[in-house]
Amino acid sequence: MTAVLLAIDQGTTSTRVVALDSDGAVLASSASELTQHYPQAGWVEHDAEEIWTSTTELLAQVTERVGRRNVVGVGITNQRETILVWERATGRPVAPAVVWQDRRTAEFCRQRQADNPWLHEKTGLILDPYFSASKLRWLIDHLPDGRSAAASGRWACGTIDSYLMFRLTGGRSHLTDVTNASRTLLFNIHTLSWDEELLRYFDVPREVLPEVRPSMADFGQIVAPGQPFDGLPIAGAAGDQQSALFGQCAFDAGESKCTYGTGAFFLLHTGKVAVRSRHRLLTTLAVQTTPTPEYALEGSVFVAGAAVQWLRDGLRLFTDSAQSETLAQTSDDALPVIFVPGFVGLGAPHWVPEARGAIFGLTRNTTSADLARATLEGVAFQVADLLEAAEADAGRIKELRADGGMARNAWFLQRQADIVGLPVVAAAQAEATSQGAAWLAGLQLGVWRDQATLRSLFRPGQRFEPRWTDAERQRRRQYWQRAVAAVVAFAQSDRGENP
Repeated sequence: MTAVLLAIDQGTTSTRVVALDSDGAVLASSASELTQHYPQAGWVEHDAEEIWTSTTELLAQVTERVGRRNVVGVGITNQRETILVWERATGRPVAPAVVWQDRRTAEFCRQRQADNPWLHEKTGLILDPYFSASKLRWLIDHLPDGRSAAASGRWACGTIDSYLMFRLTGGRSHLTDVTNASRTLLFNIHTLSWDEELLRYFDVPREVLPEVRPSMADFGQIVAPGQPFDGLPIAGAAGDQQSALFGQCAFDAGESKCTYGTGAFFLLHTGKVAVRSRHRLLTTLAVQTTPTPEYALEGSVFVAGAAVQWLRDGLRLFTDSAQSETLAQTSDDALPVIFVPGFVGLGAPHWVPEARGAIFGLTRNTTSADLARATLEGVAFQVADLLEAAEADAGRIKELRADGGMARNAWFLQRQADIVGLPVVAAAQAEATSQGAAWLAGLQLGVWRDQATLRSLFRPGQRFEPRWTDAERQRRRQYWQRAVAAVVAFAQSDRGENP
């Protein structure tokens, strides 16, 4: 019998369940779009009950398609910094999940920027609304009886992986893994524990937080009487970007990937060394498969595929996101239209949460094709900024592995190679995130013996070599950097600061 692993991939815009066999082949996949809620300017929320319902429905569909007797276990991967609070007795959420893109705590973070050095030393992160701690503090402070319910243990909190584990196991597992914990600003990435000084700083009671385990571990057994997935062990968990790094077989120091989903997330594996960035990147934990932790440098672009969705749904330039590739191909490449897609602020290496999007170089001759090209290039230029910072921190990068929805766009990947001046290698399996979660669970359950076995299963996709000259690349990146500087200056002047 061929062993089958299920991966729950709960992302920002959709929930997906994927079944992979012991040869690494995808046997079945099913997905459901997730509603985005914007109750106020800068706020982004998800309905946690919608997440829960879609997860169980998709699990049932995929398990029935592949046959329950073949399935040996489940791995979970998830949008990382999104936080929610639920009743410990029932598992029911007490408020909407506050999404990683949410900016409601921007003022709290801005007023405390002087604390960044010691926060970064402990967590590898910076004080920004992107991370979970300030959002969790806000929930506890603003929900009725929040402080009392959290401190007494009546409420539980966690990232999406923790919420799903809790409900799947009937409340028996209030757990998370090190990668998700490392994105909260409450976790010490050197001691691998919730940090008492950080808990006091954000005024978060320890009683509300989950227990932290390695990414390969016993996370409990699913309790779902009458469902085809009842009784399956949850054996692997990782935040989506670390899961994608693992799914791309980037196991060793110097190997890197970028996942192009709602946002774009670049990770460079640094091995057992927690490299402290001098260029405003993050130091984060990679998946933990042994007692010794491993680390990565990370840079985040908050809006990537979401910018293409804006062209589709907001401007209605096309009906299918894949059409952005066709449009970009017909654009006049000589027209210098630059789009900085800062809809929810700028992430690394700028960290300006108040920034918003801007388009430069518009003329009467600008067409929808030019806007499509500028949008795709805007994502690629931001990723180039991240790679430049990572190389300054940790040395030369040989190639960039790419996965996620935008990695299906060949024009975009060629332009990414042109802009970074490095080969870009597409994943043969675009959903490397799901693959990473399934691999973690399979290693824990003995389906695969070691990482060398996984490398033997890995097949890269198309390779894109850079075509621009160094002079052309430098000229275009300088134009991009002027546009970013203008966006940052506008955001600073809007909040009364000197540009």
